[in-house]
Amino acid sequence: MNWIISANSRMYDHSSSFEHHGSIDWRQGNAKFEVGDTVYIYCTRPLMMIQYKCIVDKIDLNSDQIRNDKEYWLDEEEYFKSLNGKFMTLRLVEQVSNNQMKLENLKVNGLKAAPQGPVKIKNDNLLRHIEIYFTDNYQTDFFPDIVEENKTLYEGAKKAIVVNKYERSSKARENAVNFHGVNCKVCDINFKEMYGEIGTDFIHIHHLIPIHEIGENYRIDYKHDLIPVCPNCHSMLHRKLNGKELSVEELKDIITKCKTLA
Repeated sequence: MNWIISANSRMYDHSSSFEHHGSIDWRQGNAKFEVGDTVYIYCTRPLMMIQYKCIVDKIDLNSDQIRNDKEYWLDEEEYFKSLNGKFMTLRLVEQVSNNQMKLENLKVNGLKAAPQGPVKIKNDNLLRHIEIYFTDNYQTDFFPDIVEENKTLYEGAKKAIVVNKYERSSKARENAVNFHGVNCKVCDINFKEMYGEIGTDFIHIHHLIPIHEIGENYRIDYKHDLIPVCPNCHSMLHRKLNGKELSVEELKDIITKCKTLA
């Protein structure tokens, strides 16, 4: 069976919980989940899109059988409320961020409304749409992919693993933007202020740790490892000067000197 459930990141930091543990013990409610079911998680405002695909590994767990995840709750009172009832373990399979998973596209393909509770996917067109487009090959403008120049720097399987798992992690990018905002950390451009409505929430995300230095088991710290940058500054950060890529501060200094000389 295939399901859609909803998640509110303003109440519970499910993104970090998945990143750190690879699974979440989720309240079942009254829905009849079974081990092996596929569960897609719909993220509520401001994203309003499906971002996670999970498999149900366990069901009917009591609160004393689940992982203590109090640290991920943003409201302690809500945490204690959450301990009532039965739980299931959701194992993360994949996470994406693309426009085809947004609410308006899901509704066009058969979803009646934004999920408020567990929803069985009975509509074949909706399930087909989700299965086809649940991939990072359809990136949103909100989180553009790593610049092409950097993709050519590192060869072999490690590059593919790193780019897919870290640079294109919808969880990491989402958290980075929520924490840092959408102004470029180098030149401070805000695309909405510059271009109006068409520029709303547009930004690139830059990884401060060089790709080749990241191991397969590395855990991203979105507060310190990822920053929002505009496409121009992103490209310059990945170009080499005297054999090495520039730091954010070095690129800022170059911009300041060029303005002074102008």
